[in-house]
Amino acid sequence: MSKRVAVLKGGWSSERDVSLTSGTECAAALRKAGYTVTEIDLRRDLGGLLAALKPAPAVVFNALHGRYGEDGHIQAILNILEIPYTHSGMLASAIAMDKARSKEVFKAAGLQCPDGHLVRVSDLPKGVLFDPPYVVKPNNEGSSVGVRIVMPGDNQPHEQAWPYGETALVEPYIPGRELTVAVLGDRALGVTELRPHRGFYDYEAKYTDGKTVHLCPAPIPDSIAQQAMESAVIAHRALGCRGVTRSDFRYDDTQRSPGELFLLEINTQPGMTPLSLVPEQAAHVGLPFEDLVSWLVENASCDA
Repeated sequence: MSKRVAVLKGGWSSERDVSLTSGTECAAALRKAGYTVTEIDLRRDLGGLLAALKPAPAVVFNALHGRYGEDGHIQAILNILEIPYTHSGMLASAIAMDKARSKEVFKAAGLQCPDGHLVRVSDLPKGVLFDPPYVVKPNNEGSSVGVRIVMPGDNQPHEQAWPYGETALVEPYIPGRELTVAVLGDRALGVTELRPHRGFYDYEAKYTDGKTVHLCPAPIPDSIAQQAMESAVIAHRALGCRGVTRSDFRYDDTQRSPGELFLLEINTQPGMTPLSLVPEQAAHVGLPFEDLVSWLVENASCDA
């Protein structure tokens, strides 16, 4: 009898549409790999979720993105139910989703991150800690949701609506290039450079075909590629992640050679859409999508 897998997708975060696509892609690949698959479109209904998980599947494939699916909430429920699930556990997921807190862990592990401070949104009109250009972002959203780069002469963030809570994370803008590294288990898969045709690598650039060029492997010095892969593995381990993660970097090569590498954040539930980076890097090292999702299922667990 094939292993029964329940794929959680959807949710009610700002990344619901992306999660629906990720979940559908993963479910199709798992069926091709021989698993018996049930797809669960998660709503804000705990009773409905518990009913959908009866009888209990062998594994839950967590294809949720954003708050409540990626931040430790759903992981805690699955821990209580003792159902193994893919990707990171409750604590690692919660810390990774908190950008300011995870930055503290990364710096303690010896990784270079941009300086950053949590600021009450109501205090933004009083002035920020950095001269433009600087970055204002939600502290606990993914997929670059809500990220604003404030350039000299731009409208300030406090002059626009801010639906992401009472605080914002403010960081200096790091010039240069956008890099990302996937880690599967304890292995970095490679380095991809992302070159949006316009602006920066925001939500639209990530999920709209033709908006961004993916260069895999990234055309960067070997020393920087090696540093990026080593840093991604260190970040993965420092938070106690498991399964697959994706670490995002800025590579500033504008001042001197070979330049400086800055870790921005780690994603414990990276996208699994046709435009997503983890499947692309896996394919580059000879791991087809069906094998990737099968590996995640076979290595699923829950917190002790």
